[in-house]
Amino acid sequence: MSYRSEVVTVFGGSGFVGRHLIRRLAKTGAIVRVVSRHPNQANFLKTAGSVGQIVPMAADVKDDQSVARAIQGADTVINLIGTLYERGAWNFQTVHVDAPARIARIAKASGVRRLVHVSAIGADARSASAYAKSKAAGEQAVTQAFPGATIIRPSIVFGPEDGFFNRFAAMAQVSPALPLIGGATKFQPVYVGDLADAIAAAATLDSAAGKTFELGGPRVYSFKELMQLMLREIRRKRFLVPVPWNVAETLGGLLEKVPPIVAPPLTRDQVEMLKTDNVAAAGAPGFKELGITSLSSCEVILPTYLSRFIVGGKSNTMPRDAGNHSGAH
Repeated sequence: MSYRSEVVTVFGGSGFVGRHLIRRLAKTGAIVRVVSRHPNQANFLKTAGSVGQIVPMAADVKDDQSVARAIQGADTVINLIGTLYERGAWNFQTVHVDAPARIARIAKASGVRRLVHVSAIGADARSASAYAKSKAAGEQAVTQAFPGATIIRPSIVFGPEDGFFNRFAAMAQVSPALPLIGGATKFQPVYVGDLADAIAAAATLDSAAGKTFELGGPRVYSFKELMQLMLREIRRKRFLVPVPWNVAETLGGLLEKVPPIVAPPLTRDQVEMLKTDNVAAAGAPGFKELGITSLSSCEVILPTYLSRFIVGGKSNTMPRDAGNHSGAH
């Protein structure tokens, strides 16, 4: 007798978090559909599983029929789609609210057993940040359409392909000073591998259904401490120049107008986000409730991928199972 394999559809699966998650899901023997606007960007993930196990698929999350095709026959759906800045039609409302709502509604109608939606710590309908408000609205839309959905809220995510430490390390290679906006703001960085483990667990644990998990790493740092840690790892001395909020807001307003093909280095909304600590709420369910008790720290992981920024160059050693393809969550 033959048994049907579990089918998992992952929206945004070719991005930073997705590529780590896909490898973990493949180890369970599931058929994994990696859904994105450009499925060819997920072809490298095919080697994570056996022949035909990893299936890149194209889908337009703004279209019901396209989303329904990606979900049809799936047991589990995971949504990783997100953006840190708005570009044309791909604004916060479309990406963080409308798309998750559509995925949740169609998943429920299709008889999907489990839905995991990845949001962010700081999601708050009362926030002055459009990003944070849209994340909160997306969570509400998902849980209304699919009451048993699991919400995952990570703090800032780091790893070999991250857009945080890599960006500032690259800046430190060419600039004698680094801007420090909100130097006292607190963060609880979470390693992308630990986050992938948590998402995979949330997709299988019955106890995770209908709950929201806030995921932060083993230590809380100020933004200034993260910059100091990064500079120590790449063995460079750079001035950290505090930037007043009003100056940062003006700068963000100018930089967010860069050509659409380039990710803006700073926006006014990102400045607004930097005014609020990004740490897991005390008492909120987290890694422990998902069965994950050993977490990787920045001090352990950063040397494995920031070494290439050291003066004179040093071979870049990736942590286990980490890919070297760029991408964003």
